[in-house]
Amino acid sequence: MNTVSVNKFRDKLKSFVEQVVNDHVPLKVTRRTGEAFVVISADDWERDQETLHVLQNSSLMAQIAESMETHRNKTGYSPTDEEMNEITGI
Repeated sequence: MNTVSVNKFRDKLKSFVEQVVNDHVPLKVTRRTGEAFVVISADDWERDQETLHVLQNSSLMAQIAESMETHRNKTGYSPTDEEMNEITGI
């Protein structure tokens, strides 16, 4: 994560915002008082919130672990050729 002073951020606000949105890399903005804040694109923030929701939900995490286990053991559900054609639109 890049860091910039609040004064430099203010002077080049548009440029920094475009960089954060386009590159999907948060920007840490520091103040003289030592406090700081982070600028992040809305899309990235929403994605991170969804990830946190999944990680904090023990039921979802158990489903993911079970799915990974069945995949690893090749014991999970396998769709028929007809179902695959329907899924993929072929």
